[in-house]
Amino acid sequence: MRPSREQGRATDREILRLAVPAFGALVAEPLFLLTDSAIVGRLGTVPLAGLGVAGALLATAVGVFVFLAYGTTAAVARRVGAGDLRGAVADGMDGVWLAALLGLVVAAVAGVLAVPLVEAFGPSGQVAEQAVTYLRWSLPGLPAMLVVLAATGVLRGLQDTRTPLVVAACGAAGNAVLSVGLVHGVGLGIAGSAVGTVLAQAGMAVALLLVVVRGARRTGASLRPDPRGVLRVARVGVPLLVRTLTLRAALLVMTYVAVAQGDAPLAAHQVAMAVWGLLALGLDAVAIAGQALTGRALGAGDAAAARVLTRRMLAWGVGAGAVTGVLLLAGRGVLAPLFSPEPEVQAVLSAVLVVVALALPLAGWVFVLDGVLIGAGDGRYLAVAGVWTLVAFLPMAGLVLVAAGTGTTGLVWLWVAFAGGFMSARAVTLGLRLRGDAWVVLGPAR
Repeated sequence: MRPSREQGRATDREILRLAVPAFGALVAEPLFLLTDSAIVGRLGTVPLAGLGVAGALLATAVGVFVFLAYGTTAAVARRVGAGDLRGAVADGMDGVWLAALLGLVVAAVAGVLAVPLVEAFGPSGQVAEQAVTYLRWSLPGLPAMLVVLAATGVLRGLQDTRTPLVVAACGAAGNAVLSVGLVHGVGLGIAGSAVGTVLAQAGMAVALLLVVVRGARRTGASLRPDPRGVLRVARVGVPLLVRTLTLRAALLVMTYVAVAQGDAPLAAHQVAMAVWGLLALGLDAVAIAGQALTGRALGAGDAAAARVLTRRMLAWGVGAGAVTGVLLLAGRGVLAPLFSPEPEVQAVLSAVLVVVALALPLAGWVFVLDGVLIGAGDGRYLAVAGVWTLVAFLPMAGLVLVAAGTGTTGLVWLWVAFAGGFMSARAVTLGLRLRGDAWVVLGPAR
C-alpha cells in the first residue's frame, strides 16, 4: 500500500531531520583534505602531488575501518528500535574501544612501512619525499580519527546527527587555522599541514568521547571494554571491512594510474579526489539517515516502514546528486584556481570535474542504497557485491593505463572509468539486492 501524501511528508521530515545535520558533518570531514590541498598547493606542484600520494594512503587507512561508524550505527539503531537503550550504548562503547586499538596498531605499522608504501606508487623522488613527510607526521592522529568514526556511529544510531555536525565543523575550522599558521606562518611546509590536522582530529575525538561517556553514565552502560562485545563488533565488521577494502582498492588503483600521467595530472587528480570525497560524503548524508532509520525500523519489526523509507531516500539521493552536479558544472572554473596557481593543473582539473558532475545523480542513488543495506545489517552481500564490482573495474583501469594516453586525456578517461563504469557496476549489484526480500531481517540484531 502506497503511503498517503501526509505520510510521505512525515517521512521526508524524518529523513531531513537526520540527513541535514549529517550533511554538514560529512562535508566537514573532507574539508580537512581540501583545506590541506589548498594550503599545500601554494607551496608548489611537487608538494601537492606528494599530498596526493600520502592522502590516498591515509584515506585508505581510515576508510577501510569506516565500518566502525557504519556497523555501529546499524547495531545501535536496531537496539534503539527494540527499546534497549542501555544495550545500544554498550554496543557503541565496544565499538569505541575497538577503534582505539585498531588505530594504534595501524599507525605503528604504517610508520614502519611509510617509505615502501609511498614508493609502491612510483612517484618521482621529490614527490616521494614530500609524501613520506606528510604521511609520517599524520599517523599520530590516526587513532583519534578512528575513535571519531566509532563515536559518530554511536550518536547516529541514537538518532543524533547534530552533535557530530557541531564537532566536525569546529574541527574543520580549527584545522584550517592551525594548518595555515604552521605551514605559512611557522614555515613547517607540508609537515605543518599534517600536524595541524592531527591536533584538530585529537580535539574532535575528545569532544565526541565526552558526549558518549555522558550517555553511558545516564543509561547505566559500562565504560569498561567487554572483550566479548569488542570481538562481536569486530566479527560483525568483517564483511563491511571487505566491502570497504574493495572501494579503497579501486581508489588506490586510480592513484596508481594517475601517477603515470605525470606530476601536473597527478596534482589535479589529488584535488579531484578531494572534491569527489567532499561531494560523495555530502550525498552520503541521506545514506546516513538510511542507516539509522532502516536499522530502527527493522529493529522494531516494521518491514513496511523500512521499504517506504528506502523509496523516499532513493528519490532524495538522486535529486541531491542532480542539483550538486549542476552546481559543480557551473562553478568548476572558479574552483580550479583555488587549489593551484599552475595553468596546466587548472586545465586538467576543470576537464575532470565535468566527468565528476555528470556522475553525481547515479552516485546519489548508489550511496543511499548502500546505506540502506548497511542499516539492514546486510554486510555479507555488500562484501560479495564489492568484490564483483572491483573485478569489473580493474580491466577498465588497465585499459586506461595502456591505451588512453597520458596527461589530460588519460586522466579524463580514468575518471570516466571510475565515475561511470565503477559506479554503474555498484548500481547493478545493489539494485539486484533491493528487488528481493533477503535484506529485510527483523529484530534487534542481525
